[in-house]
Amino acid sequence: MKKTIAFAALAATLLSGTAFAQEKTIRIGNLSDQSGLYADATGGGSTIAAKLAVEDSGLLAKGWKIEVIAGDHQNKADIGTNIARQWYDVDKVDLIVDTPNSGVALAVSTLTKEKNKVFLNSGAATSDLSGKACSPNTIHWTYDTYALANGTGKAIVKNGGDSWFFLTADYAFGHALERDTSAVVEANGGKVVGKVRHPINSPDFSSYLLQAQSSKAKIVGLANAGGDTTNSIKQAAEFGITTGGQKLAALLLFITDVHALGLNVAQGLTFTESFYWDMNDGTRAFSERFGKQKSGSKPTMVQAGVYSAVRHYLKAAEALGSVTDGAKVVAKMKETPTDDALFGKGSIRPDGRKLHPVYLFEVKKPSESKGPWDYYKQMGVIPAEDAFRPMAKGDCPMVAAR
Repeated sequence: MKKTIAFAALAATLLSGTAFAQEKTIRIGNLSDQSGLYADATGGGSTIAAKLAVEDSGLLAKGWKIEVIAGDHQNKADIGTNIARQWYDVDKVDLIVDTPNSGVALAVSTLTKEKNKVFLNSGAATSDLSGKACSPNTIHWTYDTYALANGTGKAIVKNGGDSWFFLTADYAFGHALERDTSAVVEANGGKVVGKVRHPINSPDFSSYLLQAQSSKAKIVGLANAGGDTTNSIKQAAEFGITTGGQKLAALLLFITDVHALGLNVAQGLTFTESFYWDMNDGTRAFSERFGKQKSGSKPTMVQAGVYSAVRHYLKAAEALGSVTDGAKVVAKMKETPTDDALFGKGSIRPDGRKLHPVYLFEVKKPSESKGPWDYYKQMGVIPAEDAFRPMAKGDCPMVAAR
């Protein structure tokens, strides 16, 4: 009898130890575009950012086992969903981050809720992630189409750009950005005179640009991103769009895009971002560490957002002592104010929208740049409460049910 009791006690101890080890283990999956048109702005750089966040959390020294893995969704919702399902069901991934491409992000958000895991989106733009497609397991971290439209669109209309023609990527992201910017343009007295939609990752924009040119709109709004944006801008220059009197509005522009274009081509572009590497000592210190692992390049706002989001997630994990219940971790993240050197003080709303200031920038002239990656000059600050769509107007079912 005593041997039986002793064995049972030993088994209970071993099981308790196993449970403890499982609770202190976290697997993070960077589901991103690793090889396509968004790879420079997200991709491997987001993996580096997540690993830096783990390093800075201090949890490894406290006995936590945290691993970061990466996957390439190839900008296809079915591939992204299949990777996410494999990660959740087989590879025991607790958290998925980044995920540019709104179509992929919306699908992954749905699956994450089904599996009760956590999805911290930094890469996708559609404001529907905290609107009609909101989820108790998803937080939309860095930016969205509403903030981009509210920043760039409003500023351009107020400066006289009151007629627009949209050149739009034909999927969820482009549609949302066109929709949100059109609303801002019209609300501020402007008008949309036309639009044309192009497939993602288009090599030739000539027919679309000719339509934009013939529209006589003052502003050609580029509702696309990554390689599509840089190709649009380069080919617009070849067609003489800007020399003919029209102006380009890059509605989503990353510092990697400006680097690829060069200041001679990109100078004068007005755009909205939530992070720039040269804003303060904290952003510069992070960017220097990032650059040492990324061939000297500077982080985009998406990559900075991955770092910020993972840091906050790990604070919630430590406070709870476990990440097994994804919705519970997200709830803890929402009740805890955000505060880091990259985005400053902020908060997370009940609908999953992360709040922080966003900034209106203009690309410098070559003569204004003091060295490599010195590309932006700040034109304005949009406070957090004004930058993002009011929660009551987002049609988030979680908010409506409150």
